[in-house]
Amino acid sequence: MSLLMLMLFLALAKNQAQARTVFNIKDFGAVGDGKTDNKKALYDVWNGACRSKGTNVIVIPSGTYLLGPVVLTGPCNGAIAFLIKGALRASNSPQLGIDHWITFRFIDRLTITGGVLDGQGAASWPYNDCSKNPNCKALPVTMRFDFVTNAWIHDVTSLNSKNFHFNLFSCRDMTFEHVTITAPKDSPNTDGIHMAHSSNITIRDSAIGTGDDCISLGPGSENIKMTGIACGPGHGVSIGSLGGSPNEPPVTNVFLGSSTFTGTMNALRIKTKAPSYQGVVTDITFQDIFVKDAGNPIIIDQQYCPSKTCSPQSSRVKISEVRFRNIEGTSSSLVAVNINCSPAAPCTGIELRDINLEYDGREGGRTSSVCANAKGAFYGKQNPPSCL
Repeated sequence: MSLLMLMLFLALAKNQAQARTVFNIKDFGAVGDGKTDNKKALYDVWNGACRSKGTNVIVIPSGTYLLGPVVLTGPCNGAIAFLIKGALRASNSPQLGIDHWITFRFIDRLTITGGVLDGQGAASWPYNDCSKNPNCKALPVTMRFDFVTNAWIHDVTSLNSKNFHFNLFSCRDMTFEHVTITAPKDSPNTDGIHMAHSSNITIRDSAIGTGDDCISLGPGSENIKMTGIACGPGHGVSIGSLGGSPNEPPVTNVFLGSSTFTGTMNALRIKTKAPSYQGVVTDITFQDIFVKDAGNPIIIDQQYCPSKTCSPQSSRVKISEVRFRNIEGTSSSLVAVNINCSPAAPCTGIELRDINLEYDGREGGRTSSVCANAKGAFYGKQNPPSCL
C-alpha cells in the first residue's frame, strides 16, 4: 500500500470514529434500580444525542430502569441508535388517559437494539372497557413511532403492554427483525404491531403472542412484507378493521409468507365494518402458512361488528386480488374457509390455491368452506372443497 493510500485510509478511519458518539444514560443521572423514575435522564441524553452530528449511540446499561411517559422528538442532526442492555419498565399504575409510554416522532435513521420493554400491562387491563364504552379513556401504547423513516428495530422483547405493543403512524422504510412480543391471551387490545398510513414496512423472523392481533394493518398500509412470523396466542394477522372513517387510503401490496399460527382465534383475516365508508383492499398474498388449532384459518369478514349494536347495512369497502396459497394445518372450527363479502361491493379476484385444512375438534367431522358475494378461482388441492 502506498503512503498516500495509507494516509487516506487512516484519515477515513479517524473521521468514522469521530462521527460515532456514545451517550450512556447513567452519565445523565439514570439509576437502574427499578424504582427511580428516569424520565428526566432520558430526555437529557436524548437532547444531547439529537443535537450531535454523525451516528449517536444511546446506551441503556444493565439494570432495570423505571420510566414515565416520554415523547422523543426530532428531527435530529444525525442518526440515533438505542442500545438497550437492560430493561425499561413502565409505571405499575393504570395511567388512564395517556396514549403512550415511549414515543419517537419526526426521526430519520433510528435503530433500536436489544433489551426488554416491560409495559406492566396488568395494572391497566381491568380498566379497558372500550368494547362496550365509546367514551373509554386511552391507555398507553408501549412504543409509538410517528413520522419515523429508515428505522431498524431488532432483538427487542416487549412484555405485557397496557395497550398495543408497537404502533406505527405515517412511517416509511422500517424493519422489525427478531422481535419477541408477549402478553396473556386474555389481555385486551394488546396488538403486537399495528400500523396505519405507513409504507415499505418489513417484519420478519419474530415471535408474537398476545391477547389481540399479532399484527394489524390499518388504512394506508402499503408495501408491507411479513415473513417468518410465529403467531400465537392471539387473533392472528388482520387487515382492518377498515371503513370506519371517510377517505381512508387503500391497503395494497401486502405479503405474508412462511409463517405459523398456533392456537389463534383467527389466522389470516380481512375485516371491514358495516355499514362503512368507501375503501379499497387489493393485491394481498398469504403464502406458505401453517396453522394449528386456529379458530378461523381463512376469513374475510365484511360484517365486522365487535360491539353489541350491529347494523344490517353493508360495507362499502372493495376487496380484490386476494391470494391464499399453500395454506395447511388444522382448524378448531368446522368452517375453515369463511369468505363473507359485501353485497354492496362484492369481492373479486379471490384465489384459493393448495388449501389443506383438517378439523381438529372434539366432536369430529370434516371442514367446510362458506362464500358469499365473492368471485374468484381455485387451484390444486382443496380441503375443504372450495366454495368459489
